[in-house]
Amino acid sequence: MKILGISAYYHDSAAALIIDGKIIAAVQEERFSRIKHDASFPILSCDFCLKQGGLTILDIDYVIFYEKPFLKFERLLENYYQYAPRGLKSFLKAMPTWLKDKLHLKRIIQRKLNELTEVKELIKFKLLFSEHHLSHAASAYLVSPFTSAAIVTIDGVGEWATTSIFKGNGTQIEVLKEMHYPNSIGLLYSSFTYFIGFKVNSGEYKLMGLAPYANVDSEETKRYITLIESEIVTINTDGSINLNERYFSYTYGLKMVNTKRWEKLFAMEKRKEGSNLNQQHANLAYAIQFVTEKIILSLLRYAKELTGESNLCLAGGVALNCVANGKILEANIFKDVYIQPAAGDSGCAIGAAMVAYHLINAKANKSTVDLMQGALLGPKYDNNDIKELLDSTSYNYIYFNDFSDLVTKCASLISEGNIIGWFQGAMEFGPRALGNRSILADPRIHDIQNRINTNIKQRENFRPFAPAVIEEDAQKYFTIKSKSPYMLYVSSVNKKCKLPHRYNNFSIEEKMSVYRNLLQSTTHVDFSARIQTVNKNINPRFYQLLQAFKQKTTCSVLLNTSFNVRSEPIVCSPYDAIQTFQKANLDVLVLNDFLIYKE
Repeated sequence: MKILGISAYYHDSAAALIIDGKIIAAVQEERFSRIKHDASFPILSCDFCLKQGGLTILDIDYVIFYEKPFLKFERLLENYYQYAPRGLKSFLKAMPTWLKDKLHLKRIIQRKLNELTEVKELIKFKLLFSEHHLSHAASAYLVSPFTSAAIVTIDGVGEWATTSIFKGNGTQIEVLKEMHYPNSIGLLYSSFTYFIGFKVNSGEYKLMGLAPYANVDSEETKRYITLIESEIVTINTDGSINLNERYFSYTYGLKMVNTKRWEKLFAMEKRKEGSNLNQQHANLAYAIQFVTEKIILSLLRYAKELTGESNLCLAGGVALNCVANGKILEANIFKDVYIQPAAGDSGCAIGAAMVAYHLINAKANKSTVDLMQGALLGPKYDNNDIKELLDSTSYNYIYFNDFSDLVTKCASLISEGNIIGWFQGAMEFGPRALGNRSILADPRIHDIQNRINTNIKQRENFRPFAPAVIEEDAQKYFTIKSKSPYMLYVSSVNKKCKLPHRYNNFSIEEKMSVYRNLLQSTTHVDFSARIQTVNKNINPRFYQLLQAFKQKTTCSVLLNTSFNVRSEPIVCSPYDAIQTFQKANLDVLVLNDFLIYKE
């Protein structure tokens, strides 16, 4: 049974191929098109998945789309009718796209798929549609090792649902409770993302990273929390919420919030994108992060009570909030937690395909292992491809016959302060670089964070970096008690230095300059870190490099960030890597078994 799952036309389009319940390949379209968060039909991703499976599109049994467009259109029409005439401008902007394309999505998908054939006449493929939140739920539960679990999906909005609680039992997924638009945890968080001057659907992780710079004990921060809970959102005992629509305009307008009312409420102007951040912005970011965590924990306690399950599966864009995920582990509501590493809409390509497989194959058993395979599901390139490319450039390179010699050399280079572009094997699926398309550095060097942010990534200097640690050494450095292979949990660091007097009152810039601990460049200003635990069987090459660095320095941790620069997707091919190497201030590039210096 060969099934192609597709997510498209909103953001982070992707495709996934599943054969007999096994994930063969999955990739986002942005990795090929080089357009960040590309929403177009994932034609290149489909082509890759088919080639990875040794198939043509004519071999596919079913194609499944990740949501139901007619249900979404129904929601839009009802919404515009409810808010008429205020939503006229938004209605006039949206309707041409729907009437021209989205209402004819079945035909459009059929035509796009025909581009993958050499047949002139139109071939009709068996096309299915899954509900959006069911695709999310399946993307986490049906690939998890659990045979039963509570499943919670939290995002902006699907067709109608914004938050859903499911119960997974065997291969069955039953919806138990839904929260509907316009009340949405995801849209609440995105509204603050918008007000603090970051882009919606891409800047939420910046808001999360800004929050620790807050003065958490200040009266201003406490006042912001109180205002959010008293004026913006009502939190119910079951974790559902009701938004005060006076403060929001996304239901009828082209902007997220009523800016004038927000500015009056919080006594601050909406920040313009790219302008300087100040303490007010950090305090407000912390306030909404705090409230969001409170909502999520309340929701999960209710999900535990409703389902009676000891395992939890999480998906939806809000499940990428690593700080909240860390609090979920600390709260110990569930015995075990599994979060889909591509928890946003891209992961729905896998989820939709898994829905189709288990609906059609009712007798198929539920897997008891993690089917995501370390999320290493994308393109890979052999040494012959890389050598041919390098020979066409002016770069000198060194080829290593023995990989252990390469990692020993790289460990030395990193310990000397060099910053390395690290390109190995299959590309990661999802937003995180997990050691195959990474920029690596020594986390002990004080100014490495500033060097990478400013000179390489070309991004805001306040943003933290993640530590990748040998799995069995994780608890030497961090308080986390579980594995974190997908870099989805924030945990506290074990060893902290003594802070200066009145540290909480320091400015953002002053906090960044304070020495925190040995792992300075991967320890955030609140002594937290977004941890990746590296397993020797899942990613043996990255594990070997960490071991070599440990032997060289006694430190089991490397700074790991995605191999890209600002406004660009993570590099996919060796060509992408060389292009980024040329324009970024990286010192060394490693492509499989080849080492290239910048000179």
